[in-house]
Amino acid sequence: MRSSTFVFALVLAAVSQPSGHIAEVVFDTREPISPARALESVETNVPAGADLQTFINRARPGDVLLLEPGATYVGNFTLPALPDQPSAVPAQYITIRSAADTSHFPAAGRVTPEHAEWMPTIRSSNGGSALATKPGAHHWRLQWLAFEANSGGAGNIISLGDGSDAQRDSTSVPHHLILDGLIIRGDPARGQKRAIALNSAATEIRNSDIRDIKADGQDSQAICGWNGPGPFVIENNYLEAAGENVMFGGSDPSIRDLVPSDITIRHNYVTKSLAWRGSRWTVKNLLELKNARRVLIDSNVFENNWVAAQTGYALLFKPVNQDGKAPWSDASDITLQYNIVRHVSSAINVLGTDYEHPSAHMRGLQIRHNLFYDVDAGRWAGDGRFLLIGGGPAHIVIDHNTVIQSGSVVQFYGTQNGKPWVIDDLQFTNNLTRHNQFGVIGESAGIGRSAITAYVSHDEFRRNVFAGGDQSRYPPDNLFPTVGELMAQFMDSAHDDYRLRTTSGFRVAGTDGSMLGANMEELGRRKLPEREPRSAPPRTK
Repeated sequence: MRSSTFVFALVLAAVSQPSGHIAEVVFDTREPISPARALESVETNVPAGADLQTFINRARPGDVLLLEPGATYVGNFTLPALPDQPSAVPAQYITIRSAADTSHFPAAGRVTPEHAEWMPTIRSSNGGSALATKPGAHHWRLQWLAFEANSGGAGNIISLGDGSDAQRDSTSVPHHLILDGLIIRGDPARGQKRAIALNSAATEIRNSDIRDIKADGQDSQAICGWNGPGPFVIENNYLEAAGENVMFGGSDPSIRDLVPSDITIRHNYVTKSLAWRGSRWTVKNLLELKNARRVLIDSNVFENNWVAAQTGYALLFKPVNQDGKAPWSDASDITLQYNIVRHVSSAINVLGTDYEHPSAHMRGLQIRHNLFYDVDAGRWAGDGRFLLIGGGPAHIVIDHNTVIQSGSVVQFYGTQNGKPWVIDDLQFTNNLTRHNQFGVIGESAGIGRSAITAYVSHDEFRRNVFAGGDQSRYPPDNLFPTVGELMAQFMDSAHDDYRLRTTSGFRVAGTDGSMLGANMEELGRRKLPEREPRSAPPRTK
């Protein structure tokens, strides 16, 4: 059996660096296999109707279990904790995957619904997980498998680690887990509470397609973690869920002082089905961080979020001590860069600290080079706002974003001891926005300079475009073209092409001599994900 190489490249946001540079930390999970060790690896076919759990229990490091394409394996399967491998032998993964020829799957890309014909299906017959981990389980890979909804759409389809009080010690946390190229489906009629509960360590979820995760009267998530330390990589997936597509926090961790950390969310297509609008399904937001630290959110598409069970904000960053038992809950050192956010009621909601229970105080948020468009209260209800920010977070950078919104640019709010709750150190520079009616406004503090003075200490508000705004109300060194003049700077805004024209003066007007707004050329080079990958899967058997 050939060895395989897998590297977690964890790019951590170094938001303490004023230059905006990102520090890169590499977490290495490669599995080099010596020739002698490779000879001991075994590929085993698991035929339809076989007891899959028995095969799982017998597997040893380096083995591959090949499941029959088209077969369905029904049960509540668990990945056991094998004895630690001798330190002299590099760790090897046990792989459970489709027996179909590898040529039927993308070599390094996301699977699509069409790939399901080459996959075996794993399904729970009850509300328990179709697949879960035993305490301390490690070095398991799941590849090219399909998972169906649990009975009644209850619980988690896949449980990595344990979110309950049973996992109270970090030594029992499962780790070194890879989910690669999975198709996971909720029930079309009854939905599914959660696709993946992510309460493990050193875990990657990549190249997968998760849909129809929805619930009536409760939250639902494609991926949610609250009792695992990380690091986590969530990369190149299609993620569809009604409640929160991706969330960290939302329930207090049972491991004391635990904050899920070192999280990379990159190159995912994160969306909600428009068929859910006006339905019974509980719809909230696209990404929510309630307890997470050192998070990079890079090169994703976030789309389709409207007013329903919440007020329609697409992205929420706020430390929340959910049940009052985790005062260490934090949401800090977060970088949001080179993403597209579109077709939403409002864009971003930031809260400095939990207003119901004690929590940590948010410090360090960078929002750079993102494109926001069709942020529209008329179409999606709500506020049509770019940024709602309160509770006094610290060290906030909003730089080089292109924002086409129908409401205010920034709304400050919140009081402390009867006075505005001040944000310490806010940089708002080089952004392209529409001013609309209120622009930058503070609760009971007016518009423009008066709002900034009331709610911010150590601010830098420079070289922003507030199209249609009143220059006299704002700090100097900002720009106030008409809305028509702003829209004329773009290549083809009628078709959502927000690249600046080569003749636009905005291309060299930034504080650093670069273009205002998001670097659209760099966004193009990053090839953000599409709803369906362009390369069609092989169709021949």
